[in-house]
This record gives sequence, C-alpha cells and structure tokens, in this order.
Amino acid sequence: MAEPEPAPVEVPAGRPPAAGGLRDAVRQELVARQLEEQITARYPVGQRLRVLDVGTGRGAQALRLARAGHAVTGLESDPALLEAAREALAAEPAGIRARVRFVEGDGRDTGVHFLPGAFDVVLCHGVLMYAADADAMLAGLARMLAPGGLLSLVVRNGDALAMRPGLAGNWAAAQAAFASDTYTDRFGLTVRAERLGALTATLEGGNAPLHAWYGVRVFTDGADEEAPLPPAQEFQRLLAAEERAGRTDPYRRVAALLHLCGVRRG
Repeated sequence: MAEPEPAPVEVPAGRPPAAGGLRDAVRQELVARQLEEQITARYPVGQRLRVLDVGTGRGAQALRLARAGHAVTGLESDPALLEAAREALAAEPAGIRARVRFVEGDGRDTGVHFLPGAFDVVLCHGVLMYAADADAMLAGLARMLAPGGLLSLVVRNGDALAMRPGLAGNWAAAQAAFASDTYTDRFGLTVRAERLGALTATLEGGNAPLHAWYGVRVFTDGADEEAPLPPAQEFQRLLAAEERAGRTDPYRRVAALLHLCGVRRG
C-alpha cells in the first residue's frame, strides 16, 4: 500500500541543495529527509546525537546534521575530499564548526579510530560498493553504534541495474545488467551493487537488522551527470514526486539507489 504523500520539500533559501548536478542534488536532498524522518522517529526532539559519517566526502550530510544541532565526526580517506570538507566547514558559523571534526581514515578501520558504541547514528553513504569485504565492514560499523543506534546505508540497487541503460536505449548494456552484480561508476571503476534481500540478511546477521528502507532517484537517474537544477519551484515538485516514489511500491524497487536504515540491537 502506498504511504501518504509527503509534505512539500522546502529547500533552504540561500543554500544550494548540493555542489553537483541534478542527480547529486536529488540524492543529497532525499537521503537527508529520509534520515531526518528516521532520527525524528527514534529520538526526542532536540536531543544532541553523536554521529559518525563514514566516507564523508565533501561533508554535505555532516554539515546538515551539525546545523541541526548534532555532534558529527566525518571519516574520509581521500585527502582532496577531506580538504574540501574542511573548507566547507570553515565557511560555517562558529557554533556549527564546534560540532564537527573531520578525521582522515578508512571506513574499514573504524575500530582503530573509535570505541565500540561511541555513536548514536552511523552513516555509510556511497561507500560500501568499494569495500572488498562488505560484510566485515558492516559488522564494524554496527559495533560503532550504541544499543538502539541507527545505521544509515546508501548503496546502488542491484535489482535495477538494467534501468538506466534500458531507458537510454542501450539494449546490449541492459541485457548484460540483468545478470550482473557490478556496474561502472562515474570514475570508470567496476564496483559492486547490492540486492535488497541479501543486504537485509547481512544486516540481520550483523546485529543491526533492517528497520526501514527507501528508493532514491526513481525518475531522475537518467539525467546527465552535470545536468543543471531546474528553477526552484519546479525542483520542489520534482523532489516531492521522487520522495513519494522512494517510499511507495513498486516504484522504490527500481530506484537507482537504496537507502537502508538498520537499528542496533540492545
């Protein structure tokens, strides 16, 4: 059954949704709102949470959470991305800067940097596809959570790999994608996609069983990598349609990305 239509999405005035093109903007906005929904459902309003953002990149989600009042640690292995995140943080007010720290390190080595149970929320967005041993990495992320803590994963949807080439009329690539668990990312690397059923079983075995999941980019995944954003009002309408599709079957099952939220057992 489809869930009720969400309220219109409001993009904060004067703050662009994302640094990239349309696809990245849609991803960042939808994941942020889905994550906010899960946090609001689990924690009292105003509670300051301890957040670990593994593979923080340029710090988009880390800064959003810090603006919401949370204490955020961003972990990133790429020095260039880490520098970009620190530059973005430097432009924030002092109160927000005080709530964020960035650490250079690999998401596979969270146990080297942090104590078990040190965080209320752990993000791992767009990182798992690069891990040689995804199960071990997920187990390590779950150990970082306090009992009842929230694990947020964003992965490429292995059950929808044929959608982008098929809608573009690339029939050979679509046929190949049906039987594949890998894809070529925007950097030209061959990386892994995840299937909902298998990842659900992994989360269950890793002590952070699946609590909720969403699709991300049902309608806009075919846009060019650098496609610009439409005017603000049209972008709001686009986001509202994407957000509804991302929580409604059967649409969310063919989204380019999956956003899975697991909860650490007590």
